[in-house]
Amino acid sequence: MPNIKSAIKRVKTNEVRKAHNATAKSAMRTAVKKVESAIVVNDAAQAKETFADAARKLDKAAAKGLIHKNAAARKKSRLMKKMNTMNA
Repeated sequence: MPNIKSAIKRVKTNEVRKAHNATAKSAMRTAVKKVESAIVVNDAAQAKETFADAARKLDKAAAKGLIHKNAAARKKSRLMKKMNTMNA
């Protein structure tokens, strides 16, 4: 445990940020899984609706630095590709 006041504060703020980041990342993963499950069931309307939410969460995670912007783009692209093959 640090002795310096600024280091103690840094440890506390890091814990808070870590918890917030974990929550946001978990919500992002859940949104992506909802889209994938809708695709498996072949529910186009549900997939389209959940994709909008998943894309928003992926973009927010990329903007905040939780994931790389190219990783977010790749995930959105792959989800859209799965949705298009489902409709065809």
